[in-house]
Amino acid sequence: MDFLNRISVRSGNRLASHIHSFLAKSCDVMVGDMKSEDKLRDFYIPNYMLVSGSDMPKVKIVPSCPVMVFVNAKSGGQIGGELLLTYRSLLNENQVIDLGKKAPDKVLHTLYVTLETLKSSGDVLAAEIQKRLRIIVAGGDGTVGWLLSVVSDLKLPHPPPIAPVPLGTGNNIHFAFGWGKKNPFTDRQSVLTFLNQVKTAKEMNIDSWHIIMRMRSPTKGSCDPIAPLELPHSLHAFHRVSQTDTLNMEGYQTFRGGFWNYFSMGMDAQISYDFHAQRKLHAEKFKNQLVNQGTYLKLGCTQGWFCASLSHPSSRNIAHQTKIKIMKRQGQWEDLLIPRRSIVCLNLPSFSGGLDPWGKPNTKKVQYRDLTPPYVDDGLIEIVGFRDAWHGLILLAPKGHGTRLAQANRIRFEFCKGAAEHTFMRIDGEPWKQPLPADDDTVVVEISHFGQVNMLATPLNRTKSVNDPMSPVSSHNEDDDSNEEEYEDAEDTEERRKFGASDTFKIPDGVDIARRS
Repeated sequence: MDFLNRISVRSGNRLASHIHSFLAKSCDVMVGDMKSEDKLRDFYIPNYMLVSGSDMPKVKIVPSCPVMVFVNAKSGGQIGGELLLTYRSLLNENQVIDLGKKAPDKVLHTLYVTLETLKSSGDVLAAEIQKRLRIIVAGGDGTVGWLLSVVSDLKLPHPPPIAPVPLGTGNNIHFAFGWGKKNPFTDRQSVLTFLNQVKTAKEMNIDSWHIIMRMRSPTKGSCDPIAPLELPHSLHAFHRVSQTDTLNMEGYQTFRGGFWNYFSMGMDAQISYDFHAQRKLHAEKFKNQLVNQGTYLKLGCTQGWFCASLSHPSSRNIAHQTKIKIMKRQGQWEDLLIPRRSIVCLNLPSFSGGLDPWGKPNTKKVQYRDLTPPYVDDGLIEIVGFRDAWHGLILLAPKGHGTRLAQANRIRFEFCKGAAEHTFMRIDGEPWKQPLPADDDTVVVEISHFGQVNMLATPLNRTKSVNDPMSPVSSHNEDDDSNEEEYEDAEDTEERRKFGASDTFKIPDGVDIARRS
């Protein structure tokens, strides 16, 4: 550079001046790239841990925040595919997974088998990566729930916490933990910024909720774009019914799964179902998040939910379709009356685009109705009802909320023959059309608390924990998981042990347990 300065001064040559400017900028770019490369080492997982037969590096650098990235390339219109390419250009492309091509349970199972094997041979780097690993999942609420159920079912040593990238329409889970609602930019700098947020994010335990659904196998399907039992990722067929269960007979099915944000039934689920049906028929029209949200609003208006008492028969009332029982910590089932057209069982304070249906009840209401603050790790789920779409719009007001019905540790819905042939249900953004009994059959949906998972939260996190020093002491937090299964029949426990998303991880044969420890 001194040489070019001398040329520029002596000759006053414009060409030398241009060369000087170009090289100066190039040096700045090179320095910036070097700094970026240094930062990217914090997230890097070497190839020998990801691809069988790869050479082991001569120099092993321990990354401070190794990540596995799972991208739903179909989410967010074209954004998912672009994000996949950007992550692969920054990291080892083998640590960035396209969920459309590889199942997350297989990927994580293979990775942890490799890590356990390397640890048993004395590989310190493998032990550190397993201890520090974090997962990034780019997709909507359904995709995030898919990864949460997989991590839960694998029962991994040191289960990795999860950071979500908002690529869906609602992005409620993402918003609850401070990751935003809007689809992200896909350029290099934006992804680097997100990686650094993942590095500094705090870990936070949240409740997991197990769902079991039992029904007679439908003999004929619907002609709708989405078949009645085209269920979400998080619901899985379970081919065994308890010997003590009255539905243990030929022709009945059991499904099980889990959710982390909400289970809803009625008005909002029907709007979501119709939205998904239209998107399935005309995918090319649903590549913009704002357009998608506008379509949602339009469906809410055209379906008549703003004048539900006139547009919809009384059979759409939840009370006409099902009997609902709840269980609090004492282990006694109680009847719950719901004269509403929509019900939401809520775990996080983020629903329908980041709204909070439960709200913040004042101290008098909390004491009078024996309620507790809505923590995400207290083993209780909040149950909220809505009359119609106008009632739902109340959530837009500063202190707006739905009808607070109860808090419970378990909920049971029993559907018998009635005026309606079907209802609509939704878990974590994924809806389906549920056939209701036509004869003397019964459809049972039961929700129960099922341990916890580990999420990553930014400083914009909206959720509250019982372990937060600022939280008042909650009497409900004692012995959270002490005897959750004591009320269950012994025959029932097998179907309640997992969500059904993955086989449990097992340490490979031949691995020296002593060396691992």
